[in-house]
Amino acid sequence: MSSIHLVIIDALNLIRRVHAAQHGEPDIPNTAKVCCQALGKIIKSSQPTHIVAVFDHHGEDRGWRAELLPHYKEGRKPMPEELMTGMDVIQDAFMDMGIDSLLSDGDEADDLVATLALKVASRGQQVTIISTDKGYCQLLQPTLRIRDYFQQRWLDSPFVEKEFGVKPEQLPDYWGLAGISSSKIPGVTGIGPKAAVELLGLYPNLEAILAADDLPAKWQKKIDACREEAVASKQVASLKTDLVLGFNLQDIRFEAGN
Repeated sequence: MSSIHLVIIDALNLIRRVHAAQHGEPDIPNTAKVCCQALGKIIKSSQPTHIVAVFDHHGEDRGWRAELLPHYKEGRKPMPEELMTGMDVIQDAFMDMGIDSLLSDGDEADDLVATLALKVASRGQQVTIISTDKGYCQLLQPTLRIRDYFQQRWLDSPFVEKEFGVKPEQLPDYWGLAGISSSKIPGVTGIGPKAAVELLGLYPNLEAILAADDLPAKWQKKIDACREEAVASKQVASLKTDLVLGFNLQDIRFEAGN
C-alpha cells in the first residue's frame, strides 16, 4: 500500500473565521477567495495524497448530543444568513481546487471527521486534521495530528498537557468532570479544571472515579450529586468514531494541479 497523507479540513471552522475576520462588509466571493488561499498554503505545506472538506448539515435536527443534554450548544450565535446561502459558492471554489466537500447527515461534522481520521490512522497512515477545535485532541496518536492554521501551531500532546494538564485520551473524562461552559456541557457542579486534573491524576478515567470507594470526602459529595450529568457530559464530549462512511478513499484522492 503506497503511503497516504489524508488532510481533513474542518470546513466551517475555517470559513466562519475567515468570514468574521474580513474588514468592512464581508462578501462571499471574497470569503471563498481567502479560504482558497488558506487551502493553497495548507496543501503546499502538507503535500496531501487525499483531501476533503467536511461540513455540518443545516437541518433542524440538533443531533444525538442534544438528546442527551437538551441545553447542548443552546444560544450559540447562528451562522450569518449570507454565509449560509453562500455555501454553494464556497464549495464550488473548493471543488475547483480539487477538494471534495462532505456534508454530515444528522451527525455533527466532528463525528464524521473523527471516524474518517481514525479509520485511516489505524492503518498506520498519516492524517492531519485542520481545525482550531481542541475537541479533536482526544484522537491524537502517532499518525494523527491536528493543525491550528490560524495560530500556526500543532495541537499535540505537549499542547494538551500544557493547556489542560491531562493526557489526550483523558480529555472526555476531563470535560465530563469540568464541563465546557461555551457548549453548555455541565460536568460536575463544584468541580473545576484544577480538581478535574487532580482527580485524573489519581484515577485513569471518569468510570474509575465514579466506582471509587476511597474518594476524598470533599469530592465524593459533589460527584454523588452529579453522577448522571458527569456520564452524559463525558459522552457528549466524546467523538463518535463508528459512523458508516458512504465513500472510499479513492473518491477523495487529491490530484495536484486541479
